[in-house]
Amino acid sequence: MLWEVEGKWVVQGAVTVDIGANPSAEGGDEDEGVDDQAIKVVDIVDTFRLQEQPAFDKKQFVTYMKRYIKNLTPKLEATKQETFKKNIEGATKFLLAKLKDLQFFVGESMHDDGSLVFAYYKDGATNPTFLYFPYGLKEVKC
Repeated sequence: MLWEVEGKWVVQGAVTVDIGANPSAEGGDEDEGVDDQAIKVVDIVDTFRLQEQPAFDKKQFVTYMKRYIKNLTPKLEATKQETFKKNIEGATKFLLAKLKDLQFFVGESMHDDGSLVFAYYKDGATNPTFLYFPYGLKEVKC
């Protein structure tokens, strides 16, 4: 019931061009060409302009899930409603078990009725894993 997507830390900033010079041999600064404006961002957060939200406690999360289910269910086709109802409880329990490790994100509009995107780091991982409710997503043709 949850889609799992691996995020990746990427460097964002001006492009450094290597012209083949050897600064140490030529008496130049070894940091020459390094961009002080470069920052590390998670590709998924940056690409989709996700906005991080404060962490939820258990009560807040359960309240959010009840409202999310109530709002989303009528928007689904009848056949998808049954599958959604069968699987959402398991997904909610899975997320509740990981609640302390989750980061919460919403879309750029920060709309109250929008779906949350969840992120966490698997054991030993340096890149975050994002979790999505598939029924809360719209397919967009690119």
